[in-house]
Amino acid sequence: MAQHHPVDPAQSFPELEQRVLARWRERDVFRESVRRRQGAEPFVFYEGPPTANGRPGSHHVLSRVFKDVFPRYQTMRGRLVHRKGGWDCHGLPVELEVEKELGFNVKEDIERYGVAEFNAKCRESVLRYVDEWNALTERIGFWIDTDEAYFTLDDTYVESVWWSLKQVWDKGLLYEGNKVVPYCPRCGTALSSHEVALGYRDVVDPSVYVRFPLEGQPGTSFLAWTTMPWTLVPHAALAVDPEAGYVRARVKDVGAHPAEPGASAVDVGADLEGETLILAEALVESVLGEGAEIEERMPGSALLGTSYAPPFPYISDYGERGHTVLPAEFVTTED
Repeated sequence: MAQHHPVDPAQSFPELEQRVLARWRERDVFRESVRRRQGAEPFVFYEGPPTANGRPGSHHVLSRVFKDVFPRYQTMRGRLVHRKGGWDCHGLPVELEVEKELGFNVKEDIERYGVAEFNAKCRESVLRYVDEWNALTERIGFWIDTDEAYFTLDDTYVESVWWSLKQVWDKGLLYEGNKVVPYCPRCGTALSSHEVALGYRDVVDPSVYVRFPLEGQPGTSFLAWTTMPWTLVPHAALAVDPEAGYVRARVKDVGAHPAEPGASAVDVGADLEGETLILAEALVESVLGEGAEIEERMPGSALLGTSYAPPFPYISDYGERGHTVLPAEFVTTED
């Protein structure tokens, strides 16, 4: 019968982990796993770098475990995985941290302090907690090369980004377009989804009724309702249900509308009396009140292709179908 060493059931798992980590250090196991696979099929891994101007937290453990599992699996399959580490040295979180330290509240404070001096402070802060990050990385058994890590503030890295952009341009894959993005008026810059989440809070935004005057038909407008008024600046088109019923309605008595605040288009302060509005027939009374006179009925399909003037003139290059009425299945007449 095979003999086994007795196992002490009262194990200290933290001490056991430390012994494993010490053995990995002594034998340089991570780098040895790379050296033994020289010439093998590569599996390329570049870490999506963390920002080292803040201390690592427990939530970083989860993301780094995921980053370790897949390269480790590919290594076990015999592939060459170099695992390049990196540090993110740019972005609004870095600047905000330095602003707090200097007691700044507005962008003009940075300009008075000096942009070059402020940038120097930011460069100092981005590597403040590198040692703590490296300690966490080793403690959780995350194999990654931090000795040869890339830093996004290095000229070599910045130049590599410009080189990559040039390759995209040369292949004809780069184009200029329009996109709605979050914007911070205090910082004077667009925001990433991560940066928005740093100050996320629930707020109540107003819904609005908007008139879209028809081209060549003075006094007649489409009447639309939106719960996202910030989308009106890059507005591209109106949508209708081709099967639903729509009307041309003239507002005769602005006082005869529902009493509920915010329920009627006339409550937004616009002078609608005598104007012809096109909207869903099912919503005439709830929106315009009992004083509206229906002049004409038509299906949504009769409105397709109709041109109108957008609420803002900033973006107009939407092609032939821009600022026209389009069919859409998501349109409802119940709201």
